[in-house]
Amino acid sequence: MQYPFHTLDVFTTEAFTGNPLAVVLEAQSLDDAQMQKIAAEFNLSETVFVLPPDDETNTAKLRIFTPARELSFAGHPTVGAAILLAELFGIKDEIRLEEQVGLVPVALEARDGGTFARFSAAVMPEPWTNVPSDKKIAAALSLKEHQIGFGTHRASVFDPGNHPVLYVPLEDRAALSEAKTSIADWPDLGAAGAFLAYLYCESAAGTGVDYHARAFAPLSGIPEDPATGSAAAGLPGPLLSYEGPWEGTRGWVIMQGEDMSRASRIELEADAAKGGLTGVRVGGHAVKVSSGKLDIT
Repeated sequence: MQYPFHTLDVFTTEAFTGNPLAVVLEAQSLDDAQMQKIAAEFNLSETVFVLPPDDETNTAKLRIFTPARELSFAGHPTVGAAILLAELFGIKDEIRLEEQVGLVPVALEARDGGTFARFSAAVMPEPWTNVPSDKKIAAALSLKEHQIGFGTHRASVFDPGNHPVLYVPLEDRAALSEAKTSIADWPDLGAAGAFLAYLYCESAAGTGVDYHARAFAPLSGIPEDPATGSAAAGLPGPLLSYEGPWEGTRGWVIMQGEDMSRASRIELEADAAKGGLTGVRVGGHAVKVSSGKLDIT
């Protein structure tokens, strides 16, 4: 049987930058094992399988796989799939995607760089208390202990809805570039390192960028991820914790993937009231790179 697929580069307007994504359409007859094998074959950070929605008022149902496991939610697959489905179905305003984490609405906007998609997180980031020591984090990232943290920011763990993420602030851009995984030391991170470590540092003033980021998920089959929308969706958790509460809406621009020559631009917004988060939105562009058909027997 043949299954149409497309690949896109997400969080970019230029092909061969951003985060690559495979989207397999008409996937309802594929079973779990077949989906996992196809994701391993594409060997991208994530592969999306599009199925008919359970609720016909929604656009589609998504299942999302890394090369090693299924995820309940992920950011760049949500943005990329929404932009592709908007093009295929002629939708101009909103895509409604059913994911395991819940319903994820995606607002569409026409911009000079093409369709811009901004998803609303189904859940707010939840903090964990079991945070590894700076010494263990530094060893796992091949850094020195003094390079962990900046200003009031310290390492933390938040769950943005798919799995707890280890958020690691670094002292400067040089430390971010220097970081690399030490697999021998990674187990010492415990449950906090089981899914993904998200490293971030402040950007220079006047650049139009607030943070630079990198993400490592070696136990998920992803040595480094060029753009991680779900981890970006969790970042307001640490920001609220270490910069203090705010009222209303704040926005940030995050650049990721630069050290992989896969520059990705992620736009993040968060609403807060009475000291807590009430809404998180993550947006970006995507550009289609290839199309084809899978032959699955």
